[in-house]
Amino acid sequence: MLLPALLFGLLLGTAAPASAHAVLRSSDPADGTVLRTAPRQVTLTFTESVGLLTDSFRIYDPGNRRVRTGPAGHAPGRSDTARVSLPARLATGTYTVAWRVVSADSHPVSGALTFSVGKRTAAPVAPPDPAENRATTALHTIARYLAYLSLALLLGTAAFVAYCRPPATAHLRVPALAGAATLLVSSTALYLLRAPYEEAAAPTTAFSLSALTHTATTRPGVLLLARLALLLLAVAGATLLRTRRLRLPRRATLGTAAVLAVALALTWSASDHASAGIQVPVAIVSSTLHLLAMAAWLGGLAALLWTLRHTPEPAGLPVSVPARFSRLAFVSVTVLVVTGVYQSWRGLGSWQALTDTTYGRTLLAKLAAVTALLLAAACSRTWTARLTRAAIPASASAPARVPEPATGPPLPDLPDRPDLPDGPGLPEAPAGPPPAPAVPLRLLRRSVLLEATAAVLVMALTTLLTSTVPGRAATESARTTAAPAAGIPTASVTVIPFDTGAAGGRGKVQITLDPGRVGTNSVEAVIYGPDGGLAAVPELRVTLTLPAQRVGPLDTKVTDRGGYWSAPAFTLPLPGTWTMKATVRVSELDQVTVSAPVRVTR
Repeated sequence: MLLPALLFGLLLGTAAPASAHAVLRSSDPADGTVLRTAPRQVTLTFTESVGLLTDSFRIYDPGNRRVRTGPAGHAPGRSDTARVSLPARLATGTYTVAWRVVSADSHPVSGALTFSVGKRTAAPVAPPDPAENRATTALHTIARYLAYLSLALLLGTAAFVAYCRPPATAHLRVPALAGAATLLVSSTALYLLRAPYEEAAAPTTAFSLSALTHTATTRPGVLLLARLALLLLAVAGATLLRTRRLRLPRRATLGTAAVLAVALALTWSASDHASAGIQVPVAIVSSTLHLLAMAAWLGGLAALLWTLRHTPEPAGLPVSVPARFSRLAFVSVTVLVVTGVYQSWRGLGSWQALTDTTYGRTLLAKLAAVTALLLAAACSRTWTARLTRAAIPASASAPARVPEPATGPPLPDLPDRPDLPDGPGLPEAPAGPPPAPAVPLRLLRRSVLLEATAAVLVMALTTLLTSTVPGRAATESARTTAAPAAGIPTASVTVIPFDTGAAGGRGKVQITLDPGRVGTNSVEAVIYGPDGGLAAVPELRVTLTLPAQRVGPLDTKVTDRGGYWSAPAFTLPLPGTWTMKATVRVSELDQVTVSAPVRVTR
């Protein structure tokens, strides 16, 4: 059981990071706009509340130098916004804004946009977003997976002992202690990795004082600290009771364990997808019940398998133990189906998202794994029911027969025989019903082991789902990307390198189509030399051709405006993938024609 669990953890750790739940709804200034005067601040509005980092905004000027800004903050009364103040004077040109915030479901989300003051120039070549640190992402994903796995093992073992009442529970201390220890270690790792995960930093920064204190001020950090406190409190209480050999009443023990289980489950549901989006209170209740039902079923399954492994073969296991677990599993599956359907509807938003988004495809894979798990569980349940019926003695179904004297003369006394006991001459039957047969361990072990294997896969896919942007948010993100913010069209920027083969004849041409859609567009082109600086050329011609419709070439008729080339009005008649060709002449004898595809939308 441990080997496939660890393999799935390593597989999850090397998976690419997924985007988060929050989606940028609009920005001020809007992406790609040209402003007459410099703005005083940059404001981003998201689809849900977001948390800010110490480096949430990085703004670069036209010379690729970072602009000094004020601290990032929220708009008054708007936790779904992030804004930063700009200097009073900004130079003419194009600025790049790289941003990174933390979604309400605890995952970081990032992006970039541009705006221009006065006129467009070459966009800065600074990276729009810090690259995700693969080591930090892998360790964080593995820790999340182990936390889910250990929670199921801990709570499922407790539920198995409390409800199924196996004859011996000493051997179940091993999985319970293993679950508690793993949950404690993985939760501590999640707390330490929280700041590097948000900042896309290396794992070595996890132990800095600033990182630890910052995590303690965030909601995910507070919930992780609450989880650690609950675990330490439970371990301390169990140790105290054991050392002093105290035993609480059964009702008090069960009540305390139930409160602890619900509190632990809330530390997950209050920080994941359920904490953001629509119907948050209902979603948190549903997510908590889903997690508890999952732990009771899958963790109880591991406890049953452990019990079968440590049950002596001749003695077997009382039929009541698997029969009780079968009832517990049935209730858990019912809760999982009801809450799972609701959470799937809430996360997807539409049937189309089931196949068009990563979240939907991962959900389909999880449903397939759950189906396999249910089939294995149905086999175990059918086998357990047969064993339960076989364990009922045949005499229990018919009334006991009491011998009565028959009519006629009395029978003579039989002579005593040395090989028979004293009495009427027949051996007496043993008193009481025959003992109930024990469960055949070999067959039950195979069935439960099959369930446990499918359960490990379900846990892995559950971890992936919690790290994947929900289908509803992904669809909204696609709409936001396709539709220009605040009704202002975005520009299409194409950079084409060229080389005439002569000395100093290398460089690139940056061509901007604004708005890059069907209809009237403005065209601007800037030439860069081999050193990356602006270059002047004696001639530039830009044409566009639509091969699929046999349209073109259409000449944009750009003219030299003193440092850049432009055409104030150029009409694109049809949408599609156009071929943009730029003919650059750098001297009387040297020129070259280069091309690149350009996507034009309606």
